[in-house]
Amino acid sequence: MIEQLRSASGRDIRLLCRDKTWTAPTAGLALGYVQANLVIVPQVWAFEFLLFCYRNPRACPLLEVTEPGCPEPRRCAPGADLRTDLPRYCIFQNGQLVAESLELHDFWRDDLVAFLLGCSFSFERALLRAGLPVRHVECQCNVPMYKTNIPCEPAGRLHGSLVVSMRPLKPRQALEACQICSRFPLAHGPPLHWGDPAEIGILDLTRPDFGDPVPIYPGEVPVFWACGVTSQTVLQESGVDFVITHKPGHMFLTDWRDEDLARSQVNCYSF
Repeated sequence: MIEQLRSASGRDIRLLCRDKTWTAPTAGLALGYVQANLVIVPQVWAFEFLLFCYRNPRACPLLEVTEPGCPEPRRCAPGADLRTDLPRYCIFQNGQLVAESLELHDFWRDDLVAFLLGCSFSFERALLRAGLPVRHVECQCNVPMYKTNIPCEPAGRLHGSLVVSMRPLKPRQALEACQICSRFPLAHGPPLHWGDPAEIGILDLTRPDFGDPVPIYPGEVPVFWACGVTSQTVLQESGVDFVITHKPGHMFLTDWRDEDLARSQVNCYSF
């Protein structure tokens, strides 16, 4: 089934999520289609979060913002429903996780604004086509994600530190990955660090804050990319009264193709 889902379209995956057939992480699915982080906040917080994304484009590359109360992302997936078309959701109140759900009908409100942010899953097809390993795809698990000591630029009441995803590579492969991922600024762009994880505040690679640990083989180094889960941790730390996000690794599949992001001229290289 996994092989079939790798060649599926973004819409195919959304429909599987809508009818609860697929409830697992989306890494390696619908290869070639752009995946996105989801953040939903009340309208009174929407400007501050938009400003946070603008000031931290490496972690939160903005793809689309919906109208208040509208669950349809009309630019990147017309006809989709953000209340049903992701595998799993997390609901937070005042910075605390209060529920996980397979759909959002019981939580939806007319004042909610949805943000779709670029995801590093979107450049993985390019890495695979170049013959580079993507370890969590090989292991059929979720990508490991870690909190760091790198501060984000605050925006109003929003503040916090960067979260990164990690993929092990040999040094030569890391240089090639940097070149490839530089073509995808709306999917977090190139790696921001590789080598000693302690330099960015990560003390134990076997215990990711989100996702699953993956093996690092002899001759490989951990390579880190900015991660959209940054938005989730920032909203938690800032005590926003009500937030909905995707469960880490359980992304939204758009109708856009990876090449659409590769052609983007938007500069998202500062964090």
